[in-house]
Amino acid sequence: MILTTKEALILLAFIALTTFATRATPFFLFPPHKKTPAFVEYLGKMLPYATIGMLVVYCLKDVSLFSGSHGIPEAIAMIAISLVHIWKHNILLSVGGGTLFYMFLVQYVF
Repeated sequence: MILTTKEALILLAFIALTTFATRATPFFLFPPHKKTPAFVEYLGKMLPYATIGMLVVYCLKDVSLFSGSHGIPEAIAMIAISLVHIWKHNILLSVGGGTLFYMFLVQYVF
């Protein structure tokens, strides 16, 4: 399906408005001069860990231990990502470097 210029501009405006609304809504719901509810603070602390856990499960869901490379490149990459993160405490370096390392393993080693 090919969009006309007008349709593309409407779509772009809708995407921009939706993105802005999702970013601005917390500031309207919880103004800076009011105390943030404890439940929201709890979610702010726990959701990053839950999200990372969900991403790990999602990334490993199709790994077969009984065929192909038997999950060895995935295991090596997970260990490397964990060690880099423990060493540098930098998520961008951990995830970016781990992705590059995993792709290197899959393309050239296994």
